[in-house]
Amino acid sequence: MRGRTWKLVIYIFLLGFILNLAGIVSHVVVSAFAKRWFGKPLPPAFTTDWFTYAWTNFELGQVLFITLFIALAVVFIALAIGFPAAYILARRNFRAKPILLLLYFLPLLIPQMTYGIPLATTLYKFGIGATVLGVILAVLVPMVPLAVFILLPFFEQISLNLEWSASMLGASRLQAFFRITLPLSLPGILAAFLFVFIPTLGEFVTPSLVGGPSGYMYGNQIVDLFATGFPDWQTGSVLALFLLGVVALLTLVFARFLQGRQVTAG
Repeated sequence: MRGRTWKLVIYIFLLGFILNLAGIVSHVVVSAFAKRWFGKPLPPAFTTDWFTYAWTNFELGQVLFITLFIALAVVFIALAIGFPAAYILARRNFRAKPILLLLYFLPLLIPQMTYGIPLATTLYKFGIGATVLGVILAVLVPMVPLAVFILLPFFEQISLNLEWSASMLGASRLQAFFRITLPLSLPGILAAFLFVFIPTLGEFVTPSLVGGPSGYMYGNQIVDLFATGFPDWQTGSVLALFLLGVVALLTLVFARFLQGRQVTAG
């Protein structure tokens, strides 16, 4: 009886979550195409003029290019640092390992504003505030630990015996890594890419502190648009829809690639 009650509670929670998400997404989609929408369940007319208006008046192409450049730079640097760090943490045991993992975890726990203001002050002092490089360095603070914690279980589930067997058969350590460890950890690399790239696209706290008035990021444009009470709420919906479309596309690609693959350790 208790098990059935818990299942019913879980199903109700999932149903409520799906309905809430579907309502939010559908409202954004309809708002982006609505010509007028006041006091009625559905707008009486639809148009694509808001997309043209957003593209021309908000320099959407330039904002998207800079945002994608920053996001890709953050992803590749985070993977370049997080990949060897996660590999070493998965393969080595030492006394300070729990403390080191806790230090890695801290940027994911504490609010961004806590370290964002002193970080912005430091970057401005060294002359890289209000620059793309400054925004990249600021966003890397939480994204490097995130990459480490996503990659860590993938390396832990790869048996060390495979590398030892390759060494016994004459393979060097680099050959064993590139022919065994790297291919087996490819789903983890893709997962880390996705879970670092998507949050970076929506970053606006640290970019707004470090990047100056523009913030350089796409999320700053959306937040500034609504925070200033911009009357054309359809334009805000268009901007949100662009970001939603990128996230949905990446999620579908990720799900397609990992279909039938083991994603994390038990």
